[in-house]
Amino acid sequence: MSSRILENPALQAIWHVVCAIPRGQVSTYGEVARSAGFPGRARQAGFALRVAPDELNLPWHRVVGAGGRIVFPKSSREHREQARRLRAEGVLVKDGRVPRSAMRRHEEL
Repeated sequence: MSSRILENPALQAIWHVVCAIPRGQVSTYGEVARSAGFPGRARQAGFALRVAPDELNLPWHRVVGAGGRIVFPKSSREHREQARRLRAEGVLVKDGRVPRSAMRRHEEL
């Protein structure tokens, strides 16, 4: 992993926001980006999670797509793992989505 990525302040801000999502709740990529100071940069939040070092132990599973949708293909290992982790935290996952009641707005992060 490049030290340039690890030292990137934008990625660090996104990782910090993801760490603040409480157990049993989720946020969208867009809300994470907005909370980190990058409104409209949902894809950057996705990139930050993809390149995050495993040692950070980020709760990546608490970040979902718009409308509460798990963004991984339904038949993928990642989709099953995210749904499993969310359910283990008490989040209802139905048809690859989580309910709005489990979602945090950026004012709350």
